[in-house]
Amino acid sequence: MKLGDIYNIITDIGMEKDPRGKAVVKKDLLMAKKKYDEMPQKDKELYDIDRLEHPYTDTRIIFGEKTLEVKTMLVGIDMEVSEVLLADRLRDKGQKVDLIVSHHPEGKALAAFYDVMHMQADILNMVGVPISIAESLLSDRIKEVERKVMPANHMRAVDAARLLDIAFLTAHTPADNCVATYLQNLFDKKKPETLGDILDILLDLPEYRESARNNCPPKIIRGNSSNKAGKIFVDMTGGTEGSKNIFGRLSQAGVSTIVCMHLGEEHFKKAQEEQINVVIAGHIASDTLGLNLLLDELEKKERFKILTCSGFRRFSRRK
Repeated sequence: MKLGDIYNIITDIGMEKDPRGKAVVKKDLLMAKKKYDEMPQKDKELYDIDRLEHPYTDTRIIFGEKTLEVKTMLVGIDMEVSEVLLADRLRDKGQKVDLIVSHHPEGKALAAFYDVMHMQADILNMVGVPISIAESLLSDRIKEVERKVMPANHMRAVDAARLLDIAFLTAHTPADNCVATYLQNLFDKKKPETLGDILDILLDLPEYRESARNNCPPKIIRGNSSNKAGKIFVDMTGGTEGSKNIFGRLSQAGVSTIVCMHLGEEHFKKAQEEQINVVIAGHIASDTLGLNLLLDELEKKERFKILTCSGFRRFSRRK
């Protein structure tokens, strides 16, 4: 399959699995098109044209021609300069590597990844937070994340791939959409009564079992295993953690338990103040689940040889 087709399928899957639904995604794209059409030509020349095709600025072909034929890919959670060198070393040893796939963004996908955080407002609105409050609280947090990203040397891994002539693609929010939608649907279907039941459901999944074997199991960090789960919100997409001040509004919206990949200390303290139960499913395990679900969908079109590294383990759900 050609690299351009892989990229298009991944972003299409991301939109298909977006928790906001297709109508909201389509509206976002129409707004982006309108904004682009109204730009002066000098701004259009600098515009990231991929924004008109899908809303995930953290997902890009960051090096390589779209016409490249891909049969073997090296997939990992964080693919930085060392992993690019690993790909080249594998080539030296006779292992063909056509494409590097990173979950976490690099290059221009890293430079603009904060922009996907805007989708969190619609997701929060879906669980009962008024949209005006969600947007207001997110605004300052998005600017904070943007300021943190601005000084980063985000082209290092891209330059390594360019010099070694290895195609490089990042797939962040599409994979996160897959895991967020999958787990939310799973909990909605199974209706766990307690936080302990949530852990049991997670540990039935191979990604979380593998992580537990490596001393990183899902954990309850606020509440205990016998606490009632109540209304569960799976918070696993939208770039990175949102506003630390959102937990009071989630509590008012009836959310009793948040299941997330990770939670910063300041965010944890706010959740604790609001008496919201928090289950940490695990960062790398959840990213691995999202990537596996994404690859399962991709491999419905064509099978690939997938080499794994950087914390990723392939568990296929295809028969």
